[in-house]
Amino acid sequence: MMARVHGWLLGALAAVGLASGAAAQDEVTHRQCSPDGTLCFELRTEDSIPVYRVLRGEEEVIAPSQLGFMLRGAGKWQRGVTLGEATRSSHDETWEQPWGENRLVTDRHNAMLVPMTEQVRTNRTITLAVRVFDDGVGFRYEFPAQPQLDEVIIDEELTEFTIAGKADAWWIPGGEWNRYEYLYSRTSAHEVGTAHSPMTFRREDGLHIALHEAALTDYSAFWLQRIDGQRFRTRLAPSAQEGKVRRDAPFTTPWRVILIAPDAPGLYSAANIILNLNEPNRLGEVAYAKPHKYVGIWWAMHLDRWTWNAGPRHGATTEHAIDYIDFAAEHGFGSVLVEGWNEGWWSESGRNFEFATAYPDFDMDRVAAYAAERGITIMGHHETAGNAGLYERQLETALDYYQRHGVQAIKTGYVADAGMVLREDPDGTEQWEYHDGQYMARHHALVAERAAAHGIAINAHEPIKDTGLRRTWPNLMTREGARGTEYMAWGEPRNPPGHEPTLLFTRMLSGPFDLTPGIVSLEGRGGELIPNTLARQLADYVVIYSPLQMAADLPENYRAAPDALAFIEQVPVDWERTKVLAGEVGQYAVVARQRRGGDDWWIGGVTDGEARTVTIQLDFLDPNKSYVAEIWRDGENGGIDGNRFAMVREKLKSPAAPEEPGYTSSGSITVQMQAGGGFAMSLRPVD
Repeated sequence: MMARVHGWLLGALAAVGLASGAAAQDEVTHRQCSPDGTLCFELRTEDSIPVYRVLRGEEEVIAPSQLGFMLRGAGKWQRGVTLGEATRSSHDETWEQPWGENRLVTDRHNAMLVPMTEQVRTNRTITLAVRVFDDGVGFRYEFPAQPQLDEVIIDEELTEFTIAGKADAWWIPGGEWNRYEYLYSRTSAHEVGTAHSPMTFRREDGLHIALHEAALTDYSAFWLQRIDGQRFRTRLAPSAQEGKVRRDAPFTTPWRVILIAPDAPGLYSAANIILNLNEPNRLGEVAYAKPHKYVGIWWAMHLDRWTWNAGPRHGATTEHAIDYIDFAAEHGFGSVLVEGWNEGWWSESGRNFEFATAYPDFDMDRVAAYAAERGITIMGHHETAGNAGLYERQLETALDYYQRHGVQAIKTGYVADAGMVLREDPDGTEQWEYHDGQYMARHHALVAERAAAHGIAINAHEPIKDTGLRRTWPNLMTREGARGTEYMAWGEPRNPPGHEPTLLFTRMLSGPFDLTPGIVSLEGRGGELIPNTLARQLADYVVIYSPLQMAADLPENYRAAPDALAFIEQVPVDWERTKVLAGEVGQYAVVARQRRGGDDWWIGGVTDGEARTVTIQLDFLDPNKSYVAEIWRDGENGGIDGNRFAMVREKLKSPAAPEEPGYTSSGSITVQMQAGGGFAMSLRPVD
């Protein structure tokens, strides 16, 4: 390794400014560093193969890793490549999200464009675009228009990521039947098989690294396949078409993203890079994409009390919907989700779905009118059973129907095994696709575009992974793409207490997640207790971000738990600023978020199966204000091995100044979390 590093340094020093050429090419290194100089990206060739690495200071984070493609009709694009002149630029702006974890996002990076030209075959050129931030790197391939490469069929992308330094990894398998809905494994990096991204690593020295992609549109998502040691290579999701990706030049690939931070909380902050690598808002004003909390006809089906399809236990009846509308209006929820209202449940591969035809026991006109009277909107639902082709053929009719009934958000669904998304060729031949292949990347973009034209936001379940497209299409508000709360009803096993502390530093790096928390009964199917505490269910509203947050339990269970319901009623869903105060992947997390446009802060803490005491330094508060703290925490003898329902709701007094009206930025609060539990807290300025 020392010889390799030494060679890189010699190349960088000896060859800056040298002209490209076959004889001297292995001596040329293009180097671009972050604005603060912390991170550097280096590109060169080794044996005429383009290779990059990433350094933090003088230490490798990504060891030399190859770039390349397998292209249909022209073989491998990788060997015999020379690097052209680098074009450099810098960028520094702050932009505003219409909604999000942080209202303002800073985009500060240094950039580099390097043409890479094959000196064999047909002299095909692919340009590497690089952006280096203080806490990560993004790079992508740009295919310029050229006669020898106009129609591009990509059989495989050969991008590698070689993790330098012994590391552990948190990952879920890629390409398996259950899409992204797996519990995360923690293994050594050299024990990973094929994984979805984001995948998170922690080195022995504590450095945290995450691999993901950004701006995935008309392209296949990648899985990360371990080749040997800690060397990973992209493996594009398969396609029923010729090649995994088919495009006409010019075009660009998604960004390949490397997040780098000294600890787990820093990794969450670095994830803004994924947003910054997406194009700006195309939609302008999106007032209809309004963050809010919702309730709905959903959890009773997972408990097997009601059914999605019509019958004696049908959930989506007019009467049930009206009951939920009354509950939502009484307790300040914004909308009511109604699942299973339309004809076609449950048909093989969704072939019988009718997206604008209600079952006889559901009167959409009456329900929508009553909701409007009560100041509530209906959250629509479009389950496809993976039949994306049928959904596209009915899409305009379905969206028109919802728009006429005042629906401003739709939960879409693609329940089908991986590789079992159904579409049709123009001649009517049925084809089967993966949830994360190029066809589905196009499909989700189409749904977002058409929904925006109708003033409708999207909450996608069984989706393609999030890659920050919410910046470009801010009506893409949230999605699933992980194991959610339904697994607490019937999953084998249930989601363990370490699930959310893992999600925060893995799945949540990509964007919002519709976890559907708030099961205050703590009961799944058959009355089986779920491995959480009551306070933990409340903490999830702050820890796991979604601009659309469900209160997922049954109304009668909320009425029986008034203190828990009080928190759910009050907690915001749109934020001015977010700070991860403490945490370790899979162990615990403490997150603070400031209400958008307000001075109040909300804090959530969760722990795995171990009890923990955390001390929260309040230096993020306004130093000119004093704050009243209210907490919902695990009670004595609580935790998953004790009384899971034991919860204390109380106003706190600062031990440093108990006679003063509240806490200040110089103070701190110490909280005990019981095993599998957590806490939720509000900090409001003193009037």
